[in-house]
Amino acid sequence: MNVDELLSRASHREVVNPGDARSTSEFEKVVVDGQRYFVKRLSPASDWIMRVTNDHVHRPWLIWRSGALDRLPPSIDHALVAMDVVGTGDDAVLTMVMHDVGEHLVPEGDEVVAGAQHQGFIEHMADLSAAFWEWPGVPGLSTMEERFRFFAPGNIAGELSVDDVPGPIAAADRGWRLLTERSPALAAAAGAVHDDPGLLTGLLAETPTTLLHGDWKMGNLGTHPDGRTILIDWAYPGIGPACWELWWYLALNRARLPESKEAAIERFRAALDRAGIATGGWWQRQLDLCLVGIMATFGWEKALGDDDELHWWEERVAQAIDRQSLDL
Repeated sequence: MNVDELLSRASHREVVNPGDARSTSEFEKVVVDGQRYFVKRLSPASDWIMRVTNDHVHRPWLIWRSGALDRLPPSIDHALVAMDVVGTGDDAVLTMVMHDVGEHLVPEGDEVVAGAQHQGFIEHMADLSAAFWEWPGVPGLSTMEERFRFFAPGNIAGELSVDDVPGPIAAADRGWRLLTERSPALAAAAGAVHDDPGLLTGLLAETPTTLLHGDWKMGNLGTHPDGRTILIDWAYPGIGPACWELWWYLALNRARLPESKEAAIERFRAALDRAGIATGGWWQRQLDLCLVGIMATFGWEKALGDDDELHWWEERVAQAIDRQSLDL
């Protein structure tokens, strides 16, 4: 479906500012032929998230154009209807139109989600991983090196110099400095990965890969009445280890989990096994390497949290480094 043609038939258009949005994108709700849609527009020139993730090619457009989203398992709904890019370079604007699924998304806040909904997210995450197991991907998508360095001090330095520093960037800057005081070991490990992502990527390349959505946070998730998982905002698609999706989910959704991280980890592994993915030969190695990598991405966020949460990650990262004999 053509974006311009669809929007030209709109009977109602309303600019909105979603409370959970972290980017500087433009958002709009529209009604076309009685159907409600949600529109998002962004470009590298205007969106700090695109810049820090090194997206100068509109990766959502790349994954859409590749046809990969048509191959998602039945348990996942991406909600996208149309997409187009107009312009060139960093001024090129991507327009995405999706079904307005807001009523089915996880509500904002820190309330624990229902156990059945969480279980569905984990199981459907495994469905997605299994459906694209060892998928070769398409050129231009997010790399693991970039994921490890999303919030690295050197990577966000340019965003700290603008007049209106984005909240997450200011928090990351504060968190990294605090991490050196609260957990020197975690800070050292994160710094080593920032300086040389190859310390992890080379080893991860020896484990299986799949398609990564890249941002399994509650703000991007929902559940249809029929049980399907809604997975929106394909900003960081790429090829990588399935355990990366799991650790991202556990790191960012900590306050909302209805079970322990350990239980969720075992649930994901069991779901992969049921989907026909044999985990015996690679699981622990990939799990450990992604754990260390996720702290290179979000160690700053844990430094801003409570002692128990920080110590949990500190202890598990130390164990992973020891098990894998990493020189960090």
